[in-house]
Amino acid sequence: MTPRFRRNALFAAALCTALPTAACAGVPGNARTEASEASGDGILRIGLLLDNTGDNAFLNAPQLAAAELAVREINAGGGHKGRPVELLPATPGETPAAQANTFVTLKADVVIGPTDSANAPEAIDVLSRARTPLVSPANTAAGLSSAKSGGYYFRTAAADVAQAPVLVKLAKETGAARISVMQQEGPYGRDVSAAVVSAAGEAGLEVGATASFKAGDAGAAAAEAGDADGAVILVARDGAQGALAELNNAGVDGSRIILSDGAFARYGQGLAAAALDGARAVVPGRLASAGFQGRILEVDKGLRDMSFAVETYDAVTLAALAAARAQDDAGRSIAANLIAVSGGSEAACTAYKECLAGLSGGGEINYDGESGPVAFDANGDITSASFMVFTYGADNNPAPTGTETAGKAGS
Repeated sequence: MTPRFRRNALFAAALCTALPTAACAGVPGNARTEASEASGDGILRIGLLLDNTGDNAFLNAPQLAAAELAVREINAGGGHKGRPVELLPATPGETPAAQANTFVTLKADVVIGPTDSANAPEAIDVLSRARTPLVSPANTAAGLSSAKSGGYYFRTAAADVAQAPVLVKLAKETGAARISVMQQEGPYGRDVSAAVVSAAGEAGLEVGATASFKAGDAGAAAAEAGDADGAVILVARDGAQGALAELNNAGVDGSRIILSDGAFARYGQGLAAAALDGARAVVPGRLASAGFQGRILEVDKGLRDMSFAVETYDAVTLAALAAARAQDDAGRSIAANLIAVSGGSEAACTAYKECLAGLSGGGEINYDGESGPVAFDANGDITSASFMVFTYGADNNPAPTGTETAGKAGS
C-alpha cells in the first residue's frame, strides 16, 4: 500500500445504532443555553481523553503537549480565580467510556477529546449524565451535530460537511461551469456529497453526474464522472486511491480533480505518472504558527507531529475562559458560557490573559485562537472553519498552496 500523509487519520461516522439504546438516550434540557448557578469547588480540573491506539497512537502526543501548554499559559495568566488549573492524568489505551468514568471520579469539570468520531457517543453518554462538558478537538462526523448530549458536547474541529463550499469554490476556479461528484458509499460520502451538491447550486454551478462506488470497485462511477464536462469532486476515504486510478483510466486530467479531506494523501508512485498533476485537495484546520510550534516544543522537545494540537489548545483555553466568565468551575457553568466566550464580541482576543482582561467588569469577549475563529453555534459546532489547500504535482504528491475559510467569516 502506498504510504499516505493524512492530517486527520480517524474519522469514522458515529452512529447511535451501533451502541446500546442507553448510550443515545441523552439527558434533558440544553446546558448550552440554560442559566446555571455556581456550584463548583473553586478548582478547575480538566481531563484529556486520548483514544488513539496502535498505528494512530502518535496522535496522542501533540494533543497532550497542547493541553499541557494551554494549562501552563492559563496558570501564568492568573489561573482560575487566582488558583492553578489542574490537568488530570490521561490514560490512553482504556476505552473512552472507562476514561470518561475515571474523569467523573476525579471530579473533572470539563473533558477534552476524543479524537475518533466513532468514540464520541460513549464518552458523551457518560459525561453528559455527570453534567460534564466534552469538547473534542478532532471529531468531524456530521451526525454528531445532533448528538443527544443535553448541551454538553462541543467541538473545535469542523464537521465534515463544512468543506463543501470550499470544494465547490476550488472546482469553480478551474473554469468549470458544471461539476460531477464521485462519492464512496457510507455516511461520509453521502453527507459530504449532499452538501457539495447544495453548495454547487448556491454557487451557480450545474451538477452533472453524482456517482457512488464501493472501495475497490470505482470503475463505473469514474467512467460516469469522466464522461461529463467540468470538474470532478472526489469524496472518499479508504477507496480514494482506487477511485483516482479509475479516473485516470477514464482519461480525466488531474487539473479537473478536486479531493475531499478524506481523499487527501501522498500518492506518489501508487498512481500513474502525473495522474494528479494540477489536482487540488483540502485539509481542515490551519498550520500551527511558528510561535505556537516554538512554545509547544518547550513542552515536548521530541514532538514530531502537530495533528490536532491547535484545536486541543483552543479547546482547553475556551473551557477556562467559560469558567472565568461564569466565575465558577462547575461543568454546567462551563457549558452555559462556551458559546459566549467563543463569539460574544466583535473585537477578538487571542490569548487567555488578554481575554481574561476583557471579561473584567462584565465585558464580553470573542476568543480567536491558534486554530482561528470558533464561534460555537447552538449545536456546539464551530461556525467558521479554516482549510488548507494543497496542489498536486506531476509526482502525485501534494504541496500547500493556500488557505480558505468557510462559514461565518466568509471565504
